[in-house]
Amino acid sequence: MKTLQVLLADDHKMVREGLRLLIDSQPDMHVVGEAANGREVLVQARELKPDVIVMDLSMPELNGLQATERLRSEAPEIKVVAITANEDESYLRQLAKVGAAGYVLKRSAGDELVKAITTVAAGGVYFEATLASKALARQMGAPPTKTRGKAQTADLSDREKEVLVLLAWGYSNKEIAAQLTLSVKTVETYKVRTGEKLGLRSRTEMVQYALRQGWLNEAHPFPPRS
Repeated sequence: MKTLQVLLADDHKMVREGLRLLIDSQPDMHVVGEAANGREVLVQARELKPDVIVMDLSMPELNGLQATERLRSEAPEIKVVAITANEDESYLRQLAKVGAAGYVLKRSAGDELVKAITTVAAGGVYFEATLASKALARQMGAPPTKTRGKAQTADLSDREKEVLVLLAWGYSNKEIAAQLTLSVKTVETYKVRTGEKLGLRSRTEMVQYALRQGWLNEAHPFPPRS
């Protein structure tokens, strides 16, 4: 079992200590370093090469958004899980734009962060369901508590859902074919059919749909890719 290497970034020492205790208590995770501001994050990311950075958004010098954006160009292989006390769903859109793979509220239970770290390290995305649904509903112009239109009412088969979820997780058509014992052409057919049923025209829209359904907050369907 691979041990995930995690870098903590928060300007409050007590917060970092609490996060370290939580993460180091997991059998497959280890904190390799700590940073108190955005510039320290970039330096330690270059030196330590962690798998995941748990990033506070409100830090001096470079804030979490700025540091995440820099990491996307300097070290795109490092995944970022943002943590914040701010529940404004506009942050979710900003984080997705700069390249964060996860977003967890500081008031959430510890297992929420652990799940987020595991998910993004495996190649997925993890945004807390309540914030994600609000942000996506606003982006799509729909009320958060109601569903409407083609994308909410289409009836997917079990296989179509499997393919959609794997696409949203970032798997290629070839990888999905291998996982589901299908031909690449058959996977492409499912992809096209699902897009037509849901009115989705790109992988980004598929990720948004799967996120809204809560499918990307479930356990990763297959072992992480090597």
